Amino acid sequence: MKDCAKTLQSILYLSAIILVALPAITIAQTNATENDTTDNVVRAIRFVGNDNVKDNTLETLIRTKTNREFLGIPRFTPWYFIFKLTGKFGERPALFNRSTTGNDIKRIKRYYKTVGYLDATVDTNVVEFKKDKIEVSFLIDEGNAYSIQSLSYSGLPDFKDTTKVSKFFKDSPLTKGRINDSTYAVNKQYSEKKLAKERNRIITFLRNNGHASVQRDSVKILIKHDSTDQFTLDGLFKINAGPKYTFGDLRISLAGPDDTLTYNQQDTVRKSSLTAGDNAIFLQKESSAQTKFSLLTDQILFKPGDTFDNSQYIRTVNEFQNLRMLTIQQFSLSEDGSLPDYSKEQIPVTFTLQTLPKHSINFNIFGMKRYGFGSGAGLTYTNNNLFGKAENLQLSVNGSFEYVSSNTIADIVPDSSTQSFNGRFFQNFESRLEYSLPRLTFPFRALDDNLNFLNGRTRYSLSFSRSNQLLFDINSDIRFNLRYEVDHNERFSSYLDLIELDLLDTDPSPQFRQSLREDFGENSFEYQRILEDFRPQVSSILRYTFRSQRTNLIKRNYGYFSEYSIALGGNLPYLGDRYIITPDTVEGNLPPIFPNSQNSLAYSRFVKGTADYREYIPISNNGVFAYRGFFGVAIPYGNSNSIPLNQRFYAGGSNDIRGWDIYSLGPGGIALDNVTINGGEIKLLAQTEVRQRFIRDFISANWIAAWFTDAGNIWYGPKTEFPSGQSQMNNIPNQSQREQLLERGKFHFDEFYKQIAVGSGLGIRLDWEYVVARFDFAFRIHDLQQGWFEDKKLYFSFGIGHSF
Repeated sequence: MKDCAKTLQSILYLSAIILVALPAITIAQTNATENDTTDNVVRAIRFVGNDNVKDNTLETLIRTKTNREFLGIPRFTPWYFIFKLTGKFGERPALFNRSTTGNDIKRIKRYYKTVGYLDATVDTNVVEFKKDKIEVSFLIDEGNAYSIQSLSYSGLPDFKDTTKVSKFFKDSPLTKGRINDSTYAVNKQYSEKKLAKERNRIITFLRNNGHASVQRDSVKILIKHDSTDQFTLDGLFKINAGPKYTFGDLRISLAGPDDTLTYNQQDTVRKSSLTAGDNAIFLQKESSAQTKFSLLTDQILFKPGDTFDNSQYIRTVNEFQNLRMLTIQQFSLSEDGSLPDYSKEQIPVTFTLQTLPKHSINFNIFGMKRYGFGSGAGLTYTNNNLFGKAENLQLSVNGSFEYVSSNTIADIVPDSSTQSFNGRFFQNFESRLEYSLPRLTFPFRALDDNLNFLNGRTRYSLSFSRSNQLLFDINSDIRFNLRYEVDHNERFSSYLDLIELDLLDTDPSPQFRQSLREDFGENSFEYQRILEDFRPQVSSILRYTFRSQRTNLIKRNYGYFSEYSIALGGNLPYLGDRYIITPDTVEGNLPPIFPNSQNSLAYSRFVKGTADYREYIPISNNGVFAYRGFFGVAIPYGNSNSIPLNQRFYAGGSNDIRGWDIYSLGPGGIALDNVTINGGEIKLLAQTEVRQRFIRDFISANWIAAWFTDAGNIWYGPKTEFPSGQSQMNNIPNQSQREQLLERGKFHFDEFYKQIAVGSGLGIRLDWEYVVARFDFAFRIHDLQQGWFEDKKLYFSFGIGHSF
């Protein structure tokens, strides 16, 4: 308890220093005038009568504010009190302003009208509960909610394809059954937002079918009261579609990476696959652009001369952006970049582009924490537009080291209290060569122009890495991967790893090897069998991943993120074993790569699936409640009983269950110093986090306080077996104990919930515009060896980005 108290005392002391160090911050009441500002400090704001609109929503509308409240605690405003004490530092008082409050009333009334409360009234009541301290109450009478009974559409043009209009009406999220040719039932509460969406849908439909000149004022919304019910409305969309247009000539200019413009290469394209009628594509580029004309024409998704389709025009813009080897300086529906001329039947299109520099080198230095604190550096060379068709070649090399204390190393050795250990430097090295193309290649080339497969990309990568881990060292990990990536729309994406070949060579760490010797004896069968887990391994993966997201991946303050994957492993080595190397005989391993080597290559066949769901729920204007659920399972099949080391699940770390180092938790209830088989085949993880901004724009960052709780573990699967047999150094009781230990690591429905590790604590996030730095302090609420609330030690973790 003393350690815990000292830690909390230090945190509070640090918080006090931060508060005192804050610069003076002035709250400005928007649209306020000095004559309307009083000497009264706004200490509380209330909303009364808002039965159908949340307080949080109304708070975003008003400009009358209290001083900033720490962690959202009402009237707890330490910055204001610091200013009262010093007169210089902290936050100036939030003074009441009559003009600002009057404008707040107008904004609230306007909002109520947009959501269907057309008769809502708003007033204020100001109460002075202490000298110069007031409470402002907004008194709201919502009245009855109005509803829309029907919607009519007038002026929608006819099309040769008569199914277009019927499909347009059918796809409306606002209307229900059809009343007549142009009128549809709605029977929903009046909502300006929904009506505006329907108007935008009409505009989009018309612009995608030739009517390029349609603007917002081309579609008007008329509302009238129903004669039989004063709270029922009927709506009419009055549409002026204007004339129909076709695409005119297309002009594309591509400049080199420098600022001088000398277009010395031109081409004119007229062929049926790219143009219609007498229209043409005019191309010009600088020789320094080092780009083929065919790359530019391959991105065009419309034909000059065809009916104007704004969606194809915008998709073409996206196709150019997806090349990632150029920037779009200008795109327009005119020859000179001016506003479109709708007086003619054809609309010309112009793209002005510029290539990025062909060669670039980036150098970065970073800090890290896995088992201890460390640092590293990386160097990346990029060849942009390698062969003139937006190919990208990237070579990266990075290395790092971290110092791991003797206490951490002692965790994996039994009876460590009787031995002494020295700290150790862990080293990591990785090199990677990647070649990518902004299109799908064989065998999926035909999908590249499909409307449901956007921003296609093919990646070929080859990597080599080696690293020190707590339980084992990776001597070499050589991996080749062929991956296809596509976006289906703004939310959905797919990733297919068609071929992933991996050659892995590992050794148990010195401390882990010592632990095994002490458990089994160096000459025991069990010891030799466990070392088989560290034989060189070869594996192949066929993996499909589906991702759905609607959030900002840096801020993660709204929406959701989800990812699901299914993988088949080991089939290529198996096919080579059975049909090529030893036909009709399955050896279970492949011969060594080098003839003089004695190490054959082990492989396993398995299926692996994961499901990861995360949601971010705003709970206040400055607060978010986030939660995550993860489930993973890997099952060996055929003659295989195990999963390759680098395909197993592990638990612990700053992005996993905080309070445990990476790879140091589980399987099941097995203590780290008793683990003989690394990793698990089943993983469960649940995380929650409450994030509340408490300082805005200090050292150019928003400061966010977080309270988090993580729970989960990994387990062995049903096919995991402990090595059988015994030696002179291992008697039958010890063998029985080890089998019991193995059972503690396996997943059992009637036992697994008792083996859920729980960590919880507080943290601080520094949120800059493009990066989030994270500092977390966690307690082990449920330590699987010590029990509930028995571990008083505080565990620190650091990370970049939100934990989930």
